Amino acid sequence: MVRSIAGGVVGGIAMYIIGFIFWGTPLSALAYHRADGQASANLQAALAQALTPNGTGVYVIPDPATAQGTILYGRGPVATVFYNSSGFPVTDSAALIGGFILALAVGILIALALRFVAAGFGSRARLTILFAIAAVLWLHIGQSVFNHAPWGYMLYLAFSDFVALAAAGLIAARVMGHRQEAVVPPSTMH
Repeated sequence: MVRSIAGGVVGGIAMYIIGFIFWGTPLSALAYHRADGQASANLQAALAQALTPNGTGVYVIPDPATAQGTILYGRGPVATVFYNSSGFPVTDSAALIGGFILALAVGILIALALRFVAAGFGSRARLTILFAIAAVLWLHIGQSVFNHAPWGYMLYLAFSDFVALAAAGLIAARVMGHRQEAVVPPSTMH
């Protein structure tokens, strides 16, 4: 059990570092489209004017819950906006600390799951890769399939999460080593 927890912690640290590489460096520019300075200021002002009364949340724009909204939605442009009415620092230390704790918890959960369902590095590695692929396909690629989320961003997100989950699981599996099955000697007749 101690090796499983240790593997999960090391895997969680790897997951955190991989997340930083994909999202905390200029590499993240691969995932985003950028509006120029004036367009960005105009959009921020429009968001503040239109959404502040309703507050922080996720908005579908235009709202297809009405007949007029459905027509506007069909014409486009459309957006799903993750809106926060109060700003926060670009590099938010609280989010970094919370993210590190979350990565450790997820790493430990991955290690415990591997410990309980598979013995040996090979079977744990196969399980890790298959579940990482399944998770990112459903959770991220599914957004592009079902909700028309931008493919470029979702593919980048899926790839970054696949690498992080796979690394956490593979590291945990390696640190755990092999689970020894109890060997029962054959009974002898005297």
